[in-house]
Amino acid sequence: QVNFVVCQLFALLAAIWFRTYLHSSKTSSFVRHVVATLLGLYLALFCFGWYALHFVVQSGISYYIMIIIGVENMHKYCFVFALGYLTMCQITRVYIFDYGQYSADFSGPMMIITQKITSLAYEIHDGMFRKEEELTPSQRCLAVRRMPSLLEYLSYNCNFMGILAGPLCSYKDYITFIEGRSYQLTQSDANGKEDVKYEQTDPSPNIAVTQKLLICGLSLLFHMTVTKTLPVEYNIDDNFRATVSLPVRIIYLYVSLMAARPKYYFAWTLADAINNAAGFGFRGYDKNGASRWDLISNLRIQHIEFSTSFKMFLDNWNIQTALWLKRVCYERASFSPTIQTFILSAIWHGVYPGYYLTFLTGVLMTLAARAMRNNIRHYFVESPPVKLCYDVITWIATQVAISYTVVPFVLLSVKPSFMFYSSWYGCLHIACILVLLILPLKRTQKGSIEQESIKSSWPKKLEEEENVLGQNSYSTTNNSFNQKREITCRYPALKQ
Repeated sequence: QVNFVVCQLFALLAAIWFRTYLHSSKTSSFVRHVVATLLGLYLALFCFGWYALHFVVQSGISYYIMIIIGVENMHKYCFVFALGYLTMCQITRVYIFDYGQYSADFSGPMMIITQKITSLAYEIHDGMFRKEEELTPSQRCLAVRRMPSLLEYLSYNCNFMGILAGPLCSYKDYITFIEGRSYQLTQSDANGKEDVKYEQTDPSPNIAVTQKLLICGLSLLFHMTVTKTLPVEYNIDDNFRATVSLPVRIIYLYVSLMAARPKYYFAWTLADAINNAAGFGFRGYDKNGASRWDLISNLRIQHIEFSTSFKMFLDNWNIQTALWLKRVCYERASFSPTIQTFILSAIWHGVYPGYYLTFLTGVLMTLAARAMRNNIRHYFVESPPVKLCYDVITWIATQVAISYTVVPFVLLSVKPSFMFYSSWYGCLHIACILVLLILPLKRTQKGSIEQESIKSSWPKKLEEEENVLGQNSYSTTNNSFNQKREITCRYPALKQ
């Protein structure tokens, strides 16, 4: 963990140097690719030793598969190989070397590389094999029209900005950044014409980086102080269960799981700051002309902590992974896309039994929450006071449901996970099953109509999206998934 933090801080300094001295206006994209790749491999070697060779092997074999299989089927072979190789490494690390060690390990970066390998394989398949009319608007925006070179491929997978903690970004966005075209294209498409006001200089990421580093510092301080005093394991302590009342147990469940989140806030926000410091992550300007640096941000802390639905929480937590799951699984699944997506998420996360218990519980929670929302929410949205009461109740229910669901994710093993659920008598599992049996899970045309209206509104200003995001949690699901679509659609003329 110390190695990880040291390497990320070094990457932050390297990102500042990269943007200052290897700016796209000062050097070629070839040099930028080479330096980004070599720095990334050096950080991986420093942090993980010779285990870092797995990153090169996984990327190299995947590239070879892309070349020899061809664009028709390479996405399937790359998906199976990359996920299989990741799973093999996770099995050896967990069951052979250090079961239960919840520390930084070499399979963490491999999870990000797996996302990149599979995403790019599908994007190339969409861009070079499938017909234009067969693609959804998001697939059309992300489609890659030519095979990347080996250097571009390694740079995308192993660059120093994202090799240790990501986040995932689209291949088009990364190549556009390396070649120095992201700023100009963003301005041209965002305004519909050349905007002289912002053409003189590149937008500075300094304010965004400073703000994110401040969040990192607060998250780290919270993790090193409060988190240690509120262990999740205390939820299954025999004396605790026997002596405290149910309301106290519910409160402690919520507080202990809330206290477990800042370490993720720290890691993901620092990773975002590193990319921004290098000049990557610019999303355009708001209505006041201020630059926005959340193109590849992985979380929205405010929407996480104040989420009023299960899906609102999920869609603001690990955003880029949610987008990856949607693109490679949910949109392409032939049956039960929700179940398939949760299963893929569990496999991708690792081989601890607690992951599977969490994601299987998550399937029940998601379906039950969807049924509840579709059947009762419309009764409470007309009157502002009633809507406020409804939001407070759903916030409490969501936070308890999320905490209940993710306890096995933290405990990892089967026995303590079942101890926790048995101490709660599986009450939320039973409640979800009853909801699904009693309430119809509506599948009307409303969803498709709403999706179409969202698709038609992609070119609208980004601040309008944020306004919708703040109004209700139902729109959050579509907003977080479509945010990236809109961003990528900023490059309609880009031929990759």
